[in-house]
Amino acid sequence: MAELTLTTFVTLDGVMQAPGGPKEDTTGGFRHGGWTVPYWDADFGRLVDERFRPVTGFLLGRRTYEIFAGYWPHQKDPDNVVAARLNGCPKWVVSTTLTPERAGWPGTTVISSDVPDAVAGLKADVAGEIQIHGSGRLAQSLMAEGLIDEYRLYVFPVVLGDGRRLFGEETVPTGFQLVGTETTSKDVVLHTYRPAGPAAFGSY
Repeated sequence: MAELTLTTFVTLDGVMQAPGGPKEDTTGGFRHGGWTVPYWDADFGRLVDERFRPVTGFLLGRRTYEIFAGYWPHQKDPDNVVAARLNGCPKWVVSTTLTPERAGWPGTTVISSDVPDAVAGLKADVAGEIQIHGSGRLAQSLMAEGLIDEYRLYVFPVVLGDGRRLFGEETVPTGFQLVGTETTSKDVVLHTYRPAGPAAFGSY
């Protein structure tokens, strides 16, 4: 049975939209794309490579899939861990508009309906680790179903004020256990959490 992990870049105020470039995702008039770029360094690259090495498959939302598919198939360096894993491992993309014919990245399967059941089936049938990267709407839907086993949040020392957030108003209240923390030389902090049941409440 596979573990399903979520890797997401977030700002201090929880924004996850368009981390990689100004034109990556301007939905809602978002004008702050590319906010991770000033913080990339050797430490960050090492953390990313380490997390990609054990992957056996990827589960992506359509927008993230199309961003990845526009870049990574053209990266041929055999020493590039991210490219090797993304190009060599199976990929499942969740979309009601993307057809198998249009999903031209080799190794891609389109999931178009019954997403929670399909993902639960993947977890049961695939060994190792299936990784979600970005894919905010997909991640939120799977959070609600309790299907994500581990959350890897790269927290960047910047606030943006607006943009799509990972934990929105519809998030199911949930407690988490912190199982790891690592910091880069540019103050990006990777927090690794595992769900620990429903959120608990009390009074002082």
